[in-house]
Amino acid sequence: MIIDASSVFATLGPAGIAVALVVLGMLSKRLGATTRTGAHYGWFFFSALLMIVSAGARVAGMWSVSQNLANEPLWVLLYHGLPALAITIAVFTAWHYWSWLLAERS
Repeated sequence: MIIDASSVFATLGPAGIAVALVVLGMLSKRLGATTRTGAHYGWFFFSALLMIVSAGARVAGMWSVSQNLANEPLWVLLYHGLPALAITIAVFTAWHYWSWLLAERS
């Protein structure tokens, strides 16, 4: 079992995105409190959780004895499906909270 740098960086990517989503969730929470909008910022935290689960699956994949995980449907869903779902949810939530920035005209 040899762990190469690409698998370490492949794990750090979703973890970094999860941190960014948590920060975006905290900023949106403050923005929502200021503008008195609905509390939809929780979707950012849910997206971050999905990314952390995906990063955890990648860590488990690094330590796995079997090298044929790439062909199993569950691992494909955890590796690619969860991050895609998380980013999709985060994009729609960000559009809901932050679209006023694009609508402002001077």
